[in-house]
Amino acid sequence: MNQLIRANDNRNKPIIECNNPIVPHSYFNLVRLDHGQRYEYRLENHETISVVLQGNCDIQVNGSRYEGVGLRKDIWSGKADSVYAGTDDEVMIEARQDNTEIAIAGGTCETHYESFRIPPQAVDPVEVGSGATKSHRRIFHILGHNGEGRAGNLLVSELYCEEGCWSGYPPHKHDEEKPPEESEFEETYHYRFNPDNGFGGQFCYRDGKVAEGYLTRSGDTFCFSKGYHPTVTSPGHSEYIFTILVGINQRSLVQNFEEKYRYMMDRIPGIDTMIDKFK
Repeated sequence: MNQLIRANDNRNKPIIECNNPIVPHSYFNLVRLDHGQRYEYRLENHETISVVLQGNCDIQVNGSRYEGVGLRKDIWSGKADSVYAGTDDEVMIEARQDNTEIAIAGGTCETHYESFRIPPQAVDPVEVGSGATKSHRRIFHILGHNGEGRAGNLLVSELYCEEGCWSGYPPHKHDEEKPPEESEFEETYHYRFNPDNGFGGQFCYRDGKVAEGYLTRSGDTFCFSKGYHPTVTSPGHSEYIFTILVGINQRSLVQNFEEKYRYMMDRIPGIDTMIDKFK
């Protein structure tokens, strides 16, 4: 119930296509454009968000034009600038700088919502963990609470994990609809490291099943729909994870923390705030 896709030149073709067998409700593409180049798309039955990872571009959604989207030189240089597009919308992206990179995240959605821009000041940050517990990370919610009533069940964030630290910890899952203890969500991770030669470990396991572990490097993508999924990065390297969550039945993500590790929730600062930001 998971898949690791190694870094490759996807040539602006989807990394996670619609109806992917592991995450059938999710979509992910990386688009790289030089000045003046364009990319157009329309996804049937999917809402999307175009997040400018680096560079600058104009984004047009069904005739509504958002100019100069993208205010950072790379993912390590501040908050993202993004544009949300509703189900079945026609989107056109035109780069205003060379080496512009856009992450397009999508999720199935039956209702159409109007497009809107999410500037850096609208990104909602939360700090979790500590160096002492080797769990320090910062999560920047791009499409989170600000999408309530304006978007379907798509949640998108950027996570920055300090060198040698764990994220997705204590281990938790969200693969069953059991309100109020848990909600069902698919998830996709796209990794980068700083310096670029860094690596990490991605784990995924379920009760009574053989655990799986993967060595992750810059540009890799991991998607899953079942199991606990803690992540760790190597000492000396910071980790970035572009995170896509798609709710099967609702927008509110309720994480079910593995019972044997729940005592750690009292030792890791910011866990309660993190939980609330995803709900």
